Amino acid sequence: MSKEVVLSGIRPTGLLHLGNYFGAMRNYVRMQDEYDCYFFVANWHSLTTHPDTKELQSSVYRVIAENMACGLDPNKVALYIQSDVPEIAELYLYLNMLAYKGELEKTTSFKDKARSQPDNINAGLLTYPVLQAADILIHRAVKVPVGKDQEQNLEMARNFAERFNYRYGDTFPLPYAFNYNSELVKIMGLDGNGKMSKSENQMSTLYLADDDDTIRKKIMKAKTDSGPTETNAAKPDYIENLFTLLKIASDAAVVKKFEDDFNNCQVRYGDMKKQLADDMIRFIQPIRERAAAIQADKALLAKVIKQGAEKARTSADATLQLVRKAIGMNYM
Repeated sequence: MSKEVVLSGIRPTGLLHLGNYFGAMRNYVRMQDEYDCYFFVANWHSLTTHPDTKELQSSVYRVIAENMACGLDPNKVALYIQSDVPEIAELYLYLNMLAYKGELEKTTSFKDKARSQPDNINAGLLTYPVLQAADILIHRAVKVPVGKDQEQNLEMARNFAERFNYRYGDTFPLPYAFNYNSELVKIMGLDGNGKMSKSENQMSTLYLADDDDTIRKKIMKAKTDSGPTETNAAKPDYIENLFTLLKIASDAAVVKKFEDDFNNCQVRYGDMKKQLADDMIRFIQPIRERAAAIQADKALLAKVIKQGAEKARTSADATLQLVRKAIGMNYM
């Protein structure tokens, strides 16, 4: 029996961080044993907001290396680069005929990006959801791990699939948001303001590439307060986040000690952050070192990229044959 198809992509802009790991990567590693998985580096998407491509190639290599370092096995999944699958571009063209200017202009992602880069409101930015739909539909994926900020674009992908099916005949299954919800861990920034970011608030974000001294410096500067004034008090969000990080990186006995200290109004945040820094270094260091070793192995990277492209193109070509037949674009 064939497995359901899961697809997810990550833009090669900014550095992968702890929030990416616990919000996505850890679950992807589990998914690769349960589903037919396609994971890609979205380098075309990055051009909509980062037209300067001087560092794009090294960023793509880094993302692939970090994905592998986190546990993705290129022998189990299709780990590929978006631009290595030209079939996506052809499907993107067909889907653009089913997308309307008014609905694209209303998307939250377009409005946000247009506000943040008013001098670079390009057509790719407007049709970003269409390309995202092509990424998904080219493999006829049914499960797409996405965060809240991408749910609207996924809804549009379903709309485009439904329009295609209505106009040309039943071709695409409808994709839906999917995650192991009970195992998602929300990681806030160390300053207590919002989530960790790939490119902003760098001193408040723990990156998988951070060295030991940087990890320690960031954690020691994490936002705290003077401590609770009554027993078993509720924790403010930024304190709860420190305990979340502690649960990720530290032994259960360590977590219990500081939980008890907090509940008894005896917590010493300086000691807690020193312990957290030690344990977080121990957690991130192996991932950082594995990623660096993979990135330095050009032969391995070339093999993985070629293998991923071949897997992805086999799937994409099969879908495109169905699409061309449905539209009537098969002339030979």
